[in-house]
Amino acid sequence: MKKTIHIISVLTLTATISALTLASVNNWAKPLIEENAIKAISEAIFQVQPSAKSYEKIPLDELKAFEVFDENKNSIGYAVVHQGNGFQGTIKLIFGIDKNLERITSIEILEQVETPGLGSLITEENYKNQFRSLSVNPVINLIKGKSKTADNQVKAITGATISSRAVVNIVNDAIRILRKYSKEEK
Repeated sequence: MKKTIHIISVLTLTATISALTLASVNNWAKPLIEENAIKAISEAIFQVQPSAKSYEKIPLDELKAFEVFDENKNSIGYAVVHQGNGFQGTIKLIFGIDKNLERITSIEILEQVETPGLGSLITEENYKNQFRSLSVNPVINLIKGKSKTADNQVKAITGATISSRAVVNIVNDAIRILRKYSKEEK
């Protein structure tokens, strides 16, 4: 009986110390993680909107969007962070779009866990470059196995159609939300 009580006491003390240590580390690290995430998004905004000199967050619940401005505080477009499901998990990306919501300036993949060597190719320049100056009217279309015939088409990555389609769907969804917001503002 004494031995059982001793084992339970030791395990309880160990669990309590472990929980307090984890809580302390979490309290210390959480602000640093949040600060680094904000810094990473800020840097990504200027990557997808290279002519931007400043930005302001747009109050949207459905996605993170930022209006970007030139050196004279004239609006030049938007940078949008959005995410959705890929083949293996969530894909989080940011893209720039002009102020008329007609052409994408650039795209960057912020987070992904797609299959290495296949779906992960969405992070490669060959795929991302297809989005530069891409028309989004009426929407972006994914094509596979043929050449592009319109300026709103993106070619799927061979063997990674689901990942390619996921990126297109995420961008199209974000543009739909942004267009809705833009109409409400006018």
